[in-house]
Amino acid sequence: MKIKLDTENFNIVGESQEIREIFDIIERAAGSQSTVMIYGESGTGKELIARALHLNSPRASKPFIAVNCAAIPHELLESELFGYEKGAFTGAVNARIGRIELANKGTLFLDEIGDMPPALQVKLLRVLAEREIDRIGGTKSIPVDIRVITATHKNLEVAIEEGSFREDLYYRLNIIPLNLPPLRARKSDIPLLTSHFLKQCNNGSGSPKTINAEAMNVLVNYSWPGNIRELANFVERMVVLSIGSIITSRDLPDKVLGEVPKEKWASLEKLPVSEESPAHLLQQSLKQSFHVGIPDEGINLKKLVENFEKELLIEALEKTGWVKNKAATLLNLNRTTLVEKLKKLQITNP
Repeated sequence: MKIKLDTENFNIVGESQEIREIFDIIERAAGSQSTVMIYGESGTGKELIARALHLNSPRASKPFIAVNCAAIPHELLESELFGYEKGAFTGAVNARIGRIELANKGTLFLDEIGDMPPALQVKLLRVLAEREIDRIGGTKSIPVDIRVITATHKNLEVAIEEGSFREDLYYRLNIIPLNLPPLRARKSDIPLLTSHFLKQCNNGSGSPKTINAEAMNVLVNYSWPGNIRELANFVERMVVLSIGSIITSRDLPDKVLGEVPKEKWASLEKLPVSEESPAHLLQQSLKQSFHVGIPDEGINLKKLVENFEKELLIEALEKTGWVKNKAATLLNLNRTTLVEKLKKLQITNP
């Protein structure tokens, strides 16, 4: 299921019950003018949800202005949000429109609102109540028509108790709370997301990568502390660094493999071992690639053959516990020939 976003190629991907509940809230809340507070761990896609709310609202054709309150130094955040008049302070040689004013008629997204300093919280409270702003150094109020969406990874009720967040502002912002689940709570979406990111990484790539069932199940059973952002970065890294055209469990880093119990590696739909082997899968991929003939743009035969040879050598070594004599016998090669190939292809025992 996909909620409309800013381009056809950039969507919120998921089919799990957890994400369907989020879609349902987006559908019902998008058309309103109520403020929405998005809660979720870092990397869960809070800004994507905010954009979905904006782009499915009557304000879709107007500006969507995002401000990360944690990324801008506190002493600069006020001028970023409210703007300033010429001569308001040393260095203000020209007037500047703030982000709130730029969002007029559209949506203002305040990410990591829990990191906004208390002095600015008071000013934001006035904006929400009066729907007008005062530029720094200005002498008149400027009316603004904005819909405010905020996000945080913090527990704001705890922040209120600690005195770092205003309770009155909290109630102004928390009209429609939306809790984004972490990726570990929606594991059934991991294969869909992985395929989505693989497609993105493969665009424009000379040798598209796929992932086999065993490796996919390792990913499904990993906890993903960095959530969707970590998965996206991980897929990109595997596309660049993996050996051959198929990402296998051998290509996964120790961080992922070490956390997942070995018994969970096996595919939910168990295939015969011979059909799961890297060499067999690569061979099938090659057959499929040439089933319709060599493409007009040509191929890199040397690279294809080299990748295929590398897969076979590594599989033989893994089957024999990296004992070179046994691997050479399995491949019907002389040991010296095997050693030369390993050196040439830069294959080492992990």
